[in-house]
Amino acid sequence: MNISGRDALIAVDIQNDFCPGGSLAVTGGDAVAARMNHVAREFARRECGIFATQDWHPAAHSSFRGQGGPWPPHCVQGSKGAEFHPQFNLPAGARVVRKGADPKVDAYSGFLDSNLEAELRSAGIERVFVGGLATDYCVLNTVLDARKLKFEVYVMTDAIAAVNVRPGDGEAALRRMTRAGAVTVVSTALFSGR
Repeated sequence: MNISGRDALIAVDIQNDFCPGGSLAVTGGDAVAARMNHVAREFARRECGIFATQDWHPAAHSSFRGQGGPWPPHCVQGSKGAEFHPQFNLPAGARVVRKGADPKVDAYSGFLDSNLEAELRSAGIERVFVGGLATDYCVLNTVLDARKLKFEVYVMTDAIAAVNVRPGDGEAALRRMTRAGAVTVVSTALFSGR
């Protein structure tokens, strides 16, 4: 596949709290961080846009159990858990898009409560390649919103992992993404033509 200047990588929430040892750990999170680190380097080599979403919650966010939400506290602003995984090193020029700072909004999508759409439009992006955490929440909603906004979307199936609150949630999320018009791809196939 020819990756060009109209393409961008969206790295979804590759943060410590979503990886093993974090407060909302996803099985396989470390492997996703390592894979996305490689993908980001390849996109940077081709001078393509790289956008990394970052959950950035206030301490009393409405999604936290203490406020009646479904999740343990995670990705609290300024905390170690909110930092990007140590194996995920953003290349120079990558843009960090923070989301979830509004205490009342559970911003699963990278496009909600953020400037991601404006950043992509201003960069002339038409096609996005999405990976990160977690398949069944933030990746799913980011992909669905990208399709609603008429971006061409590719989901890198070897660079995502699911929470799977219920068994099979990750597979169901992938089906929803493909029904919405996203295309699944293995990240290693993107760069095999080099």
